[in-house]
Amino acid sequence: MAHNHSHSHSHGHDHGSGNYNRAFIISVALNTGFVIIEAVYGILANSLALVADAGHNLSDVLGLLFAWGASILARRRPTPRRTYGLRRSSILAALLNAAFLLVISGGIGWEAILRFREPAPVAGGTVITVAAIGIAINTISALMFLSGRKSDLNIRGAFLHLVADAAVSVGVVLAGIAIIATGWLWFDPAVSLIVTVVIVVGTWQLFQESLNLVTDAVPAGIEPLAVRTYLAELSGVSSVHDLHIWAMSTTETALTAHLVIPAGYPGDAFFTQVNRELHDNFGIEHATLQIETGDPNYPCPLAQDNVV
Repeated sequence: MAHNHSHSHSHGHDHGSGNYNRAFIISVALNTGFVIIEAVYGILANSLALVADAGHNLSDVLGLLFAWGASILARRRPTPRRTYGLRRSSILAALLNAAFLLVISGGIGWEAILRFREPAPVAGGTVITVAAIGIAINTISALMFLSGRKSDLNIRGAFLHLVADAAVSVGVVLAGIAIIATGWLWFDPAVSLIVTVVIVVGTWQLFQESLNLVTDAVPAGIEPLAVRTYLAELSGVSSVHDLHIWAMSTTETALTAHLVIPAGYPGDAFFTQVNRELHDNFGIEHATLQIETGDPNYPCPLAQDNVV
């Protein structure tokens, strides 16, 4: 048997989470200040929409701190005990972010339903002004994470949190305008409910994807059959088994597989090419391949597809 370990994983790591410290610092500072302002004025203006938005912004600050901490931990060097380092912490942060958003949304929705029964007077002008500031802060913050949202699920969690907050603030502004124009107090809880539904719909995919990564599912965007076919069609390969593809972090994907090559060890050039093509074609940075000759006297115990 021959064995190869790819070292091409450095290609896709730092660009995913390495350059966002400044964005995190600015976003956390802006949002923390805004939470305090919004909570105070929400209570003074008696606006559920504004208080709900403050609660949501508080969850945003915590979500940003989760994501920031994970992006730092993901860059920690491996140790003899933690051979992958702490890269998976970025996946846990994305999952926590999604779960947190769903819980907060449920609380806002429930409070809005209760408010329908007992509408309360709302200071529309104050609501509009404070929420408009929120739109500006969350939009500026979200734009700082825009570039990383596709390549890093953890950064996408932070981005979605901020976009959700901007959406809530837009809803609050609309509620304030509607209340001033019509005097209908039910606009406040109605907008809260609509925004809650929008956030839940937007967050559900993040929750599913991060849950999949935590449970070692093949990352979204990688078709396992396409990877298996690619490996099976390599020169000299007669069959492929024990293929596993999973996320090491929100930016890195690992692969292990057994390749049956009757002619034996194919040489280092073969592995260099395979590693490069797995990286370029599938975004897999960390490949470990085991070579077998298919000797019937020494069958591989992992050859069956139902064996893990």
